[in-house]
Amino acid sequence: MTTTVELTRFRVSAEHATDLVAARGPMIADFQADRDGFLGAKLVQLPDGEWLDIVEWRSPADFAASRTKGGNLPGIRAFFALIDELVSTEEGTLR
Repeated sequence: MTTTVELTRFRVSAEHATDLVAARGPMIADFQADRDGFLGAKLVQLPDGEWLDIVEWRSPADFAASRTKGGNLPGIRAFFALIDELVSTEEGTLR
């Protein structure tokens, strides 16, 4: 089995950083309940208001299916709403 890794870099204003961390738990719970192939995620705070979300998926197909759902559940929507700017997204394979 190869694990697909989603790397998403984004910016959040300083005044919403605490809210972002608080919204993380409900977002993860919604992913676990609704996204087949979701294996886990790590959130990294970077300098200058940037964050890196590292999400592991069972397969590229599971990741693609998740992307089509977007912010379909309240916890996911609330987390996404705090993002001010999407910097980059990448997909790779864990080795």
